[in-house]
Amino acid sequence: MPATVSTRPHPSAPPSSTLRACLQASLLALLLNAAPSACSQASAEPDGAPAVAESAAAPGAAAPIRFLLTFDDGPSAAASDNPTERVLATLAHNAYQDDIKAVFFTQTRAWHGGGTDIGRQLIRREHADGHLVAFHSATLLHANHRFMGPAELEETLQRGVDDLAGLTGRAPTLVRPPFWAYDADTLAAYHRHGMQMLLTDLNANDGKIYGINFSWHKRANMLARLAETRQRWAAGSMAVVDGSTPVVVTFHDVNGYTARHLAEYLEILLDVARELGMPLAAKPFYDQRDALERAALASTVRAGELRPPLPGLWNWLWQ
Repeated sequence: MPATVSTRPHPSAPPSSTLRACLQASLLALLLNAAPSACSQASAEPDGAPAVAESAAAPGAAAPIRFLLTFDDGPSAAASDNPTERVLATLAHNAYQDDIKAVFFTQTRAWHGGGTDIGRQLIRREHADGHLVAFHSATLLHANHRFMGPAELEETLQRGVDDLAGLTGRAPTLVRPPFWAYDADTLAAYHRHGMQMLLTDLNANDGKIYGINFSWHKRANMLARLAETRQRWAAGSMAVVDGSTPVVVTFHDVNGYTARHLAEYLEILLDVARELGMPLAAKPFYDQRDALERAALASTVRAGELRPPLPGLWNWLWQ
């Protein structure tokens, strides 16, 4: 069946133009001067991110879901109690499914991460452990691709591709834009460098901004976000790959709270899926890199003219 793309309009009404302009200016100023520890955080998730489907499930006969775990902003360069190492250990051994494979969107030149010896060693380990290493940024800080000129963007993308090819032996096929900020030009640039852009269905809201790295509403957030995703799943408008519907979930492996509570997050995902009546695949998480990559690529945004909803406030800011 030919690949298909589906979108749904964002249900939220925009704020007044005056308030919008004021808040946009404030947020842009914040992002331009973001602290080194800043990374993407959202209060809500897209309820209609487009998917390029390998095959579409008919309404009323949606395929079982399979959670596709992704981690942004790493690796961590912490010399002790390293959160990325803890994440890798939990994925390998937990009470729900051992040997889970995930997509790690890495910052290859971050001063506190991929640009260090510890960070580079962890990127190699992620690949060696069978995870899919993908691209997030190749700058000292968490730089916004939309704020770069064409030449600078081309340079940083090529740098990141070369970094990951050198560390893992293969060029990245996936990219996630810092701050979820992209436009038709950045998307075209990603494609020129051989990468497809993956957004998300569920966000743990664990983005680490100014030291805020905890959550009191883990289950309530996941339940609400998956309930939104359920509408697209039930309508058969999400990708179906290898007999399952990938549901992309976003965490941050530099977040120590996430690392310490990752097993709890896994339990929550399984629990809310059952509560919402969404059947799970025999293995609810991906455990093979090739299958993980196929599922991720089928869920990417392929066309620059599409404007799928982004997580929470970022959708209002960028779209």
